[in-house]
Amino acid sequence: MKQDSNFSVAVFALMGTIIGAGFLGIPYVVMKSGFSLGLLNMIAIAAIIIISMLYLGEVTLRTKSIHQLPGYAEKYLGKIGKKTMFVVASFGVYAALTAYLIAQGESISQLLFGSAQYAVYMSFAFWFVMSLISYSGISALKKGEPLGIMLMFAMVLSISILLINKINFENLAYLDFRHAFTPLGVVIFAFLGFTAIPEMKRILINEKHLMKRSIITACLISLLVYIVFTFFVLGYKGFDTPEIATIALGIPFIILAMITMFNAYLSHSIVMIDTFRFDYNKKKERAWLYTISIPIIALVILKLFNQANFITVMSIGGLISGGLTAILILLMVKKAKLHGERRPEYSIPYSNALIWIISAILVLGVIFEVKKLMG
Repeated sequence: MKQDSNFSVAVFALMGTIIGAGFLGIPYVVMKSGFSLGLLNMIAIAAIIIISMLYLGEVTLRTKSIHQLPGYAEKYLGKIGKKTMFVVASFGVYAALTAYLIAQGESISQLLFGSAQYAVYMSFAFWFVMSLISYSGISALKKGEPLGIMLMFAMVLSISILLINKINFENLAYLDFRHAFTPLGVVIFAFLGFTAIPEMKRILINEKHLMKRSIITACLISLLVYIVFTFFVLGYKGFDTPEIATIALGIPFIILAMITMFNAYLSHSIVMIDTFRFDYNKKKERAWLYTISIPIIALVILKLFNQANFITVMSIGGLISGGLTAILILLMVKKAKLHGERRPEYSIPYSNALIWIISAILVLGVIFEVKKLMG
C-alpha cells in the first residue's frame, strides 16, 4: 500500500509539473497547423521527452547525492555544464511561471469581471498568494498535486461529455503545411517537466525501481490529456479558439484551469527553491526570494514593452529551455554511464542520433519563432 502511494505521488508530482498553462495553449497553435499536423507534433515531442526524462532519471539513480539539474550537470559536465544547465533550466522555469501569471491573471479577470481588463492586477494578486504558499516547500506540493490533477481530469472528462455532440469534423480536417511547425514551441513547453525528476527520486527514496514506470506513466497520461483536450476544443471552436482555450468554454472550466495552473505554479516554484538550496547552498529564505522575484519582474518588463503574450512566452520558453535541457541531459547520461557512483535501477541505451534530432527540431522551431516575431 505504501509503495502504491509513493508511486502515485511520484506520478502526480511529474504530471503536476508537466500539465500547467501549456496545455491550455495547445488548441490555439494546433488550430494554425490543423489537427493532424498538431497530433504529429504532440506524439513526436512526447517520444523525445519520455526518452530524455528516462535518461535524466538514470542520471539521478547513478548518483548517490541529491541535486537539482545544475548539480547533476556540474558532477558530470563540470563547472561550465553547471552554469549552462542553470541558465537553461532556470529560463524554462521562469518562462513557465511568467506564462502562468499571464494566463491566471486573464482567467481571474475573465471570471470576476467578464473581460481581461483587470488581468495585470489579478496577475499581481495571484503572484502574492503563490509566493506565500511556495515557502512551505515539498509538503505543500504533496498535499496539492493529487487534488489538482484529479480536478484536471474532471475538467477534460466534462469537456469531452459536454462537447461530444457538438464536434464539427471540418474543424479537425483542416491542414496548413505553412504552419506545420507552429505547435512546436508550445507543445515542448507543455511537456516541460525535467525539473520534477530529482523530486521524484526524493519521493521514491525507498522505491527507486518505480522511477522508470512513474516517468512513462506520467508522460503518456499527459499526452492523452493533451490529445483529448485539443480534439474536443478545436472540434468545437475551430478558428474561434482563443489563446487560453478554457476562456471560451465557460466559468466552470475557467475555474478548473485556474486550479491546474495553481498546482503547476507551486510545483515549479518549489523546484526552483530547491535548486538554489541544494545546488547553490542558499538559505531557504534567500532561495525563496530569488524564486518569487524573477517572474513578477519579467511580467512587468513584458507589460512595459507590450509583449506579455501567453503563446509567445510559452513558445520561446519551450524551444530554448526544452531543447537545450534535453541536449544537456544526453551529454550528462553519457558521462554518468561511465562515472556513476552506483548501479541504477534501470538503464536506457544511449543514442547519438537523438542529439541530432532534438537539435534539428530546436533549430527549426527557433527559426520559425523568429520569423513570426519579425513578421
